[in-house]
Amino acid sequence: MSVHPTAVVEPGATIDESAEVGAYAFVGSEVTVGKNTKVFHHATVEGYTFLGEDNEVYPYACVGTKTQDLKFEGGKPGLRVGNNNVFREFTSIHSGTKDGGFTKIGSHNTFLAYAHVAHDCVIADHLIMSGQNALAGHCTVGDHVIISWGAAGHQFCRFGDYCFIGGMSKTVKDVPPYMLVDGRDPEVKFFNKVGLERHGFTKEDMTVVKFLYKTFYREGLNRKQAMKLATSSNFADHPRAKIFFEFMETSERGVY
Repeated sequence: MSVHPTAVVEPGATIDESAEVGAYAFVGSEVTVGKNTKVFHHATVEGYTFLGEDNEVYPYACVGTKTQDLKFEGGKPGLRVGNNNVFREFTSIHSGTKDGGFTKIGSHNTFLAYAHVAHDCVIADHLIMSGQNALAGHCTVGDHVIISWGAAGHQFCRFGDYCFIGGMSKTVKDVPPYMLVDGRDPEVKFFNKVGLERHGFTKEDMTVVKFLYKTFYREGLNRKQAMKLATSSNFADHPRAKIFFEFMETSERGVY
């Protein structure tokens, strides 16, 4: 274990022997730091926080700090983080609000400078949050999502797998899987064609996603009509379509 002599590691913290804690960093008493994780100089990890393996917490990032939710009444909420995540400079990742509740972050996510994840969010894997953007409390983010610079997610919003949020967008509803949403008053502009191709979607997958996009966003149908048409099509049993249908049917905030 490499802990710089100027770092503050409170008694009770659990730090793996292969982990590193840099100069003037702070690690709280209820923090667990996993294998090969690096807490760089001037970074803060506190609260009831578990950091898995191979994570990087850059200078002035605050990970696991107390929720800003005014409903906080004490207890022991926390933060759970998987492996291979990157928290760049000045990111803030907050703990849950209720006793025993957690903000949860999976693996292979990248949070660029000044990104903010509020209390009780649940983030899957391979998210990229560009700088100066934020997720309000209780947001849920699927796999391989990109949230561009300056974009914001309203509390309780969901972001489906492989969706793309354009810069400065203000999302107040759920964003379906595979879709590209952009604008101050956001709307679906297209499906995330480049992103899907980069992640190995087959020609058949792309045909299905294109069909879903056209049916729901370019045929002039309302949501109920589009769902009826799509679920009775030849693509209805395709795995990509099933994920899309389930997302649409379970939305509580409405969808773009």
